[in-house]
Amino acid sequence: MHGAGNDFVVFDNRTYGFLLDEIIALTPRLCHRRFGVGADGVLVLEPSERADYRMIYRNADGSDAGMCGNGARCLARFAVRSGFPEKLSFMVHGSRYEAEVNKNEVSVFFPVEPKAGEFLTLFDRDALEIYSGTDHVVTWVDAGTLDDEALLRSQGRDIRNRQELFPKGTNVNFACEAQSPNQIYMKTYERGVEDLTLACGTGALATAVAHHHKKKPEADGSFSYEILCSGGTLKTSFRYNSEGRHYTGLRLSGPAVFTFDGTYFLDI
Repeated sequence: MHGAGNDFVVFDNRTYGFLLDEIIALTPRLCHRRFGVGADGVLVLEPSERADYRMIYRNADGSDAGMCGNGARCLARFAVRSGFPEKLSFMVHGSRYEAEVNKNEVSVFFPVEPKAGEFLTLFDRDALEIYSGTDHVVTWVDAGTLDDEALLRSQGRDIRNRQELFPKGTNVNFACEAQSPNQIYMKTYERGVEDLTLACGTGALATAVAHHHKKKPEADGSFSYEILCSGGTLKTSFRYNSEGRHYTGLRLSGPAVFTFDGTYFLDI
């Protein structure tokens, strides 16, 4: 499956019963783009007593991504195809998320409430750290820089590995304003994939929040931004409270598409 080009291997672990350690070991093999299926990560649907199901997501290298927005949207569509209702709930790392699935798109509602902090300076540019279910940094670039993917990979790798600033590492989002005030171009260097991906859902939310904060907002209200990624458009929305400078009601919407079904043979 893919969500705006962010691609995943997806399976229902209610059928197989793999242990987490087995999933972690299997993930790099499945995600290898020459010797496996090829993907940015693996999505696993598991039973849950607190929601309709539990989502496990591992990066392509087997590491824990935290939350994956596009993955959550894809797994929600997969769950509906597997018999779950079109409005459903799921657990990720002890947090409960809601999702709505329709013909054209899938929306996920995030329980996190990011609070924008102080700006950093990275490569002589403003940057802002935002937690949107997992760790992100947003930095603003011009259109020419955004087109230079070799440079973005180099700078993304550098920022992602700055242990003095980000001990756990971080995802790095390069943002550029579009002509419309409610549209933002974005490219993301993803931790655990260790490369640029065609889209990033939690990165889109982080970029929308960071962009709104950079405008020095004074008024409370609801806001929405379209995040233009290499693989497609992701829609974001949230509510802003100026007194606490924090964000609630985060929503991520966009495409979630099946590309093929197949069989992978394990060497046991």
